[in-house]
Amino acid sequence: MSRRLVAAAGLLLALSHGAAAQQAARWNPGQDGASLEIALVTIGPGSIYWERFGHNAIAVRDTASGRSVLYNYGMFDFGQANFLLNFVRGRMQYQLVAQDAGADLASYGLTGRRVDVQHLNLPPAQRVALRDFLAWNARPENAGYRYDYFLDNCSTRVRDALDKVLGGMLAGNTLGQSAGTTFRRETQRLTAPVPWLYLGTHAGLGPFTDTPIDRWQAAFVPMTLQEQVRNLGLSDDDGRAIPLVAKEERLLEATIADPLAEPPAWRWRFTAVGLAVAGLLLGMRALRWRRTLALAATTLWLFAGLGGVLLLGLWFGTDHASAWRNQNVLLFNPLALLLLPAAAACWKGAMAGRASRVVALIVVFLSAAAAMIKLLPLEWQDNGDWIALWLPIHVALAAALAPRKG
Repeated sequence: MSRRLVAAAGLLLALSHGAAAQQAARWNPGQDGASLEIALVTIGPGSIYWERFGHNAIAVRDTASGRSVLYNYGMFDFGQANFLLNFVRGRMQYQLVAQDAGADLASYGLTGRRVDVQHLNLPPAQRVALRDFLAWNARPENAGYRYDYFLDNCSTRVRDALDKVLGGMLAGNTLGQSAGTTFRRETQRLTAPVPWLYLGTHAGLGPFTDTPIDRWQAAFVPMTLQEQVRNLGLSDDDGRAIPLVAKEERLLEATIADPLAEPPAWRWRFTAVGLAVAGLLLGMRALRWRRTLALAATTLWLFAGLGGVLLLGLWFGTDHASAWRNQNVLLFNPLALLLLPAAAACWKGAMAGRASRVVALIVVFLSAAAAMIKLLPLEWQDNGDWIALWLPIHVALAAALAPRKG
């Protein structure tokens, strides 16, 4: 660990010497801004759930003063007034903070996250413009912004700042170009190592996240922005083509595995679990294990019903646009809560009432409707996993309520 801290502290030297020699050969040392060095710093995913998407920041070093600052758009404060309420309602307030580069990056070394530094070949005038913009943006009256997971996060803010000084070059090379992915797929591949986070986001995200995105939008992931910057080029004062990245280096190696290149294909797992649970429910009914069946039904209906209430709350009660119009509410169905009395009757050995059987059939119909929607020209949502899981379970639960013959 001490080696990691020493390496992180060494960022000051890395910024001071890593790109200076290359830039001195291309830009006039006497130009205003020639003493500035700019670097895009990308931090890999961490183990805590909010770290799974990675992080990035912009480092600015003035070789004349020796001062090195890391401009970090990913700061939030748990002590902020109504923080939890704002988080739930989708009204998170993040801010840009300017910190000492060495001290800030040392904290990432403690958590085993990789740190990459890309020294940028910006012309001196653009270095000055970027430094001045970031310094202005970091002022208390300008630092705060309304955070959005996909559209306005730490990485998109860094992307926009770089694009601003590059005269739209980054946008010109990415806007309208298909990224071959969606917000959901990016979320799935990045959260896959944390099962509860993977399942929770997969269930909670609505059709907004299934629209194909372009490369500009895909830069909401810091590692994607890192790759895009790596492939950019520009011209020096003499009109010669040079790469935007003068030098790239790995400052800290990760002890946490890199994220998957593609989201996991787990449809068969959802299907297997759905069929297995349905088979067990029908087996309990056949064997007349009424109390075991009642306990299982109670658990499943509670989970489905409360899950549906949560999805409706995200849809109608929050600003989380990525969770609106979520078709999974047909599967995590609030109507399942109305079936809890039927489970209690089963526990006591009584037959479920006709009203409960009708509600159970409605739940089955709505689950089937979630699948049938795929055949209609409606807003597409990638929720086949949840259909494969819940449809057979709801069918088996409805069958378990059916009156016995004889």
